[in-house]
Amino acid sequence: MPTLNWIGKEAVVNHHNQVPFRTLDKKYTFGGDESENKIIHGDNLEALKALLPEYEGRIKFIYIDPPYNTGASPEDGGWKYYDNVDSPRIRKWLGQVVGKEAEDLSRHDKWLCMMYPRLILLQKLLSEDGAIFISIDDNELANLKTICDEIFGAGNYCGIWHWYRSATPPALSKKIKKNLEYVLCYEKSKTPEYYRGVKKESKSNDPITKKQNNISELYFAPKTLHFKTEKANWKIGTYGTAKYPNELLDDLEVENFVNKNGVRFRNRFTWSQSYLEEQLKQETRIDCSKDLVISYKKKEYENEIPRNLIDKEVSVDTTEEAGKILTNIFGKEDVFTFPKHPSLIEYLLQFREDKNAIILDSFAGSGTTAHAVLNLNKQDEGNRKFILVEMEDFAEDLTAERVKKVIKGYNAKKEVELYSKKLQIKNIKDWSSYNDEIEEIKKEHKNDYVEFTKEVEYNTLKLKGTTNGITEGTGGSFSYYELGEPIFNEDGYLNESVGTEKLREYVWYTETRVPYVGLSYNGSRQNEPKNGCHTVTALRYLLGNHNGTAYYFYYEPDRITTLSHNTLNIVCEKAETYVIYADQCVIDDEWLAANNIIFKKIPRDIRNF
Repeated sequence: MPTLNWIGKEAVVNHHNQVPFRTLDKKYTFGGDESENKIIHGDNLEALKALLPEYEGRIKFIYIDPPYNTGASPEDGGWKYYDNVDSPRIRKWLGQVVGKEAEDLSRHDKWLCMMYPRLILLQKLLSEDGAIFISIDDNELANLKTICDEIFGAGNYCGIWHWYRSATPPALSKKIKKNLEYVLCYEKSKTPEYYRGVKKESKSNDPITKKQNNISELYFAPKTLHFKTEKANWKIGTYGTAKYPNELLDDLEVENFVNKNGVRFRNRFTWSQSYLEEQLKQETRIDCSKDLVISYKKKEYENEIPRNLIDKEVSVDTTEEAGKILTNIFGKEDVFTFPKHPSLIEYLLQFREDKNAIILDSFAGSGTTAHAVLNLNKQDEGNRKFILVEMEDFAEDLTAERVKKVIKGYNAKKEVELYSKKLQIKNIKDWSSYNDEIEEIKKEHKNDYVEFTKEVEYNTLKLKGTTNGITEGTGGSFSYYELGEPIFNEDGYLNESVGTEKLREYVWYTETRVPYVGLSYNGSRQNEPKNGCHTVTALRYLLGNHNGTAYYFYYEPDRITTLSHNTLNIVCEKAETYVIYADQCVIDDEWLAANNIIFKKIPRDIRNF
């Protein structure tokens, strides 16, 4: 497999091992007393390392939108933080990690040095049935693909989606306008049953029921379509297949229908749109001998493999629409440059159909991922959890503030589509007649909307009305965290100021690589065996039992602990093997070995005593 080499690679390949474990200090919870959703302010490399004790192997879905390394600074129209990975923070980090070689790094070298250790930690956090999605453009697409092949495994590569990000992209390069961005995807384990595909939407060919046309809003839709024929033998429900039976949309009914030759029509028909619209103006019951479309949909669809283009055809909006959402939420324009639309994340989340999934975004930006998760939970009563990490200073005022407003609701303008007409060569000549129709609609609804917008989108003429209203909150909650102190001091001793519970969590994780579960309020522990200890006192030093080994952390903040025959009563759990941490041990090695006990010294500075 081809590998990529760059200046500084040797220094960062294993750098994640040197990143200190830090605590996560909760500052507040919004929307409730406790929350499993997290927004973390701090360097995302250190934050990802801090998440390992609780979340290694548990994250089902990761979405990240890292800097694209375009070379543009904020002064030159780039992002609010240096998109060319040349911020003072990154320069300092590169100097510490890479050393003097950092002076010779190109911007691509710097970007790769920044990304590599973060991707290593993200891979560790992914569950076996998890997947990572990475937004990127063509500046680093090739480099990203190569290092992801190395980190996640080329065999776990899923593909690249092309997102139609903008209908009016800026001419940043002065040579080409970029309508597309890319979403790169890797699975943790290439196992077919983990792949869900996307839910296939049923499509109607009946403009009465298609949202795009909104005929029913303009006039009134018929409740019955009646076809004049004495020889009718077409019946509802007699088409489709046994596995996928078809049904009529909405409350329309069809009274038996054959064509003029007495032959039963199949699933597709032709019609005259202008004729039906004229009839709709006049009556609620259509009586005609012309061929009309009979709309239907399948009751069930199997999930289908998604195409590699993400656009409005799959109900995913552009970055311009995402900007409008932020303008509504904050009541001002230019809140965040080039935000992602929640519909993009919602669409990708379909690939992992799990209403209880944990979703991680370590380049959180404006908080789009949390917005998408909250939207989905409201739609399908899911219990998905999100974890956002944002290193910039706007983490609370922008990222967390947006999530607060989404949870509780906010004042917002809302666009409603009032008219839609597909423009083709044969009807473009009748443009003026469409304007007449539009003006009539505007007059009819002049008191319902504060403004009207007429536009042509995807060869379709549309009229939209704008209202001032309130966007209902999604509900939910989150806790806001700051990165805390490191678990170890610079001299290699435990930083005891972080507290006993954080030390217990760290020791358990380093021994087992599984999440630590602390004491509950009633003194019980989720990972406590049924025949184990039954009091809070007895559980004081027990961390838990994992794969037949019981782990004990015999630690007291204000005194030295000694493992002796007299203190072995801390062992209240029968196991095959015992690992006991203490400051010192006075039991001889032969006795310990004979009783399957492994002593480990707590690395703290006992000179303090």
